[in-house]
Amino acid sequence: MKLKKILLGLACMSLMASCADLDYHEYTTYDKSYVFTDFGRTGAVVTNIYSYLDSDLPADGSLCSACDEAEYAWSWSSVLGYTDGRWSPTNAYSRWSFEGIRKANFYLEESKNADFSELKQDKNYEAEMKRFNRYQYEVRFLRAYFYFNLARAYGDVPLITKVMTEDEANQVTRTPVADVFDFIVKECDEIADELPVDYTKLENDAANGTNPETGRITKQAVLALKARTLLYWASPLFNASNDKNLWKQAAEANKAVIDFCAANGIQLGKYSEIWGTDNYKAKEMIYVRRVGDTDSPERTNFPMGMENGNSGNCPSQNLVDAYEMQATGKAWNEEGSGYDSSDPYRGRDPRLAMTIAVNGDKWPNTNPTPLELYVGGRNALPIAGATPTGYYLKKYLDGTIDISASTSSGGKRHSWVTYRLGEFYLNYAEAVFNYLGSSDATSAEFSMSAREAVNVVRNRSDVRMPDFPVEMSADEFVTKYRRERMVELAFEGHRFWDIRRWKDGDSQKNLVEMQITKNGDAYTYTRVMKSRYWNDKMYLFPIPDSEIRKNPNLSQNPGWNN
Repeated sequence: MKLKKILLGLACMSLMASCADLDYHEYTTYDKSYVFTDFGRTGAVVTNIYSYLDSDLPADGSLCSACDEAEYAWSWSSVLGYTDGRWSPTNAYSRWSFEGIRKANFYLEESKNADFSELKQDKNYEAEMKRFNRYQYEVRFLRAYFYFNLARAYGDVPLITKVMTEDEANQVTRTPVADVFDFIVKECDEIADELPVDYTKLENDAANGTNPETGRITKQAVLALKARTLLYWASPLFNASNDKNLWKQAAEANKAVIDFCAANGIQLGKYSEIWGTDNYKAKEMIYVRRVGDTDSPERTNFPMGMENGNSGNCPSQNLVDAYEMQATGKAWNEEGSGYDSSDPYRGRDPRLAMTIAVNGDKWPNTNPTPLELYVGGRNALPIAGATPTGYYLKKYLDGTIDISASTSSGGKRHSWVTYRLGEFYLNYAEAVFNYLGSSDATSAEFSMSAREAVNVVRNRSDVRMPDFPVEMSADEFVTKYRRERMVELAFEGHRFWDIRRWKDGDSQKNLVEMQITKNGDAYTYTRVMKSRYWNDKMYLFPIPDSEIRKNPNLSQNPGWNN
């Protein structure tokens, strides 16, 4: 069955009853004898675990507006609590969720000895058993993925790999984050070779070419999880001693992703192919989470001033400033960059125009007139809910969707990019730079330098940005690399976490907005600084107070007890 076709009764059920997120196991009426005697019901349990994969398509709680990528236009959004000082253990914007992990543990324990012997006479028995035997590796990946998301947010978290009794659940303690990362890496090593590269090429398998299971975990997704985990583990937040061996392991793992992709036809294509209805087909995709037909991102983020537009997540001037000048490869404020303050978007990195809508753009396709983002313009302040930054979002949105009241198209397919090749060139560059100590350095193990890896990403056919120069100082490379990463991975769920793993919180204290004034046929562009709250305790999330009250063994993260 295709991943998106879920047996609803099973997919929606709770396989364990609990009074706390880490609580104990009980069978529901759908017990083991019912679930694991039918291939369809068993598959639905696995599909339900897949449903806990995250997606941050631009909505009213997207993390892009909780960092310097964007600002949410409406004051009621909960995402503002990340940056206005309201964040606390009792107002925790919690990502403390073990639901997917609990269901994964249930599946792995209870499916161990299932052989579906009563179905052996079925003509598809052998093919179905091949798929069933692979489920355990998919579920182990999902559990490891869920643990990565917990560890990057909270650091030390309880590492639980079995179904718990009530007493055990009430006594769990936090496992050191290094042990959690180590668990993830070892799981990836053990399961990678058990999963296919391409489900359409399996033989005598229930997930064969005539019924491909789009969205299932592949070997390349496992390698990607390992590589990203090792990058985070090596980063300053989790590597206080700057252990070079961790950077080496991160470089090796990210190189392995690059090499594996090269050997299996996964390659960089056009930047414009990364989003849109068919982005899951793009050549560089390693794993995407297909969300289905919707117009919710468009209704949330299309400009005010057009019917049913709501502004939503408005790109910041901080992000716009990260886009270099295409002719020179220099930042806008570097001497000799070629920047023109009266025409600030001309000659910029082409990814700017693909990602962000600026004054005068015809966006979206259904908007009858070019955007007026100057004060008093059709799409600007002082209209309530208009962009506060002077920009609107394009990336991940489908400009052909009509959200006017007279239409009811139901939207189009959207897919959240979990892993794509471009990230791993950048991950490799960061890791090999920190291991070898120079942007130009190579070794017998690492024949591609950090600078060369970044240049691969910048040389896409529809980008063609100048190469990073040779012989940059360490500080120069770090500055340009972080700028490149902000641009390449904008609105893909990286920036919020990058700031934390780099321990670069000071960069979050000011958000820059652009105020545009029209003077006849000319425009004046004025930067407006907006203070945001930052405290270093925010490198890690607070454990919700409600969880600590249930289990005092769950000590609070530093700084959050006050």
